[in-house]
Amino acid sequence: MSTLVLGGTGKTGAPIVRGLRARGVETVAASRSGDRRFDWQDESTWEAALAGVERLYAISPLGEERPQDRMIAFFRQALAAGTRRIVLLSSSAVNEDGPVLGEVDRWMRANVPEWTVLRPSWFMQNFFTPGHFEREAIVNEGRIVSATGKGKVPFVDAEDIAAVAVAALADDEPHQTAHLITGPEALAYDDVARILGVRHDALSPEDFVRFLVASGMNESYAKVMAWLDGLIGKGEQSTVSDTVLRITGRPPRSFANLARG
Repeated sequence: MSTLVLGGTGKTGAPIVRGLRARGVETVAASRSGDRRFDWQDESTWEAALAGVERLYAISPLGEERPQDRMIAFFRQALAAGTRRIVLLSSSAVNEDGPVLGEVDRWMRANVPEWTVLRPSWFMQNFFTPGHFEREAIVNEGRIVSATGKGKVPFVDAEDIAAVAVAALADDEPHQTAHLITGPEALAYDDVARILGVRHDALSPEDFVRFLVASGMNESYAKVMAWLDGLIGKGEQSTVSDTVLRITGRPPRSFANLARG
């Protein structure tokens, strides 16, 4: 039996595949171009992707109004095919009692024999990945743009998220919990701007939506991003956890360390 990693070539998936294989775990990377083809929108790819899979790392499909419907259907198929353990990438902004991924969280707790939910803070890599609006504003305009005000975020390295996921997938005992995964300190966007040597333009939510739409983002998704920035501005995303150290035995990487390369 093997471990299947959805999005196995992505920000968290690729380091998870490396980490599992380093531990001697038979691991299959699944994506539209991975070891096994997998496409959330093409249900004909699901059965072959799940063949022989005992443990599963799952990310949500993008661009769907109700991704929970497709995810729960896939998880039901996975359990029927013999999958026993599912590790789900969620978000620190997801209310476990709320809709969308919160609904998936609740379903997993009730139905999956061995489960873990990963709830990471905002990815540090967003500031460095070509094509991401934050990276493009840094490169093209010398600024970071947000609607967070003075709110703080314990930005987290994708490699640290992956390290926790590897443990949740490979450990003999299932974790049976939701892990809040953060970096070592909460930073305001002003702090991030200083580290990167650029300025931070703090916009109103309405102006931030207009900025995102002008950057090419769908307006409905831009409004979600502005709402998330509002949570940061209210201080609701500032909690720092010890999860990386507790689970992996090493401290999480700091933003300044990642920025230095």
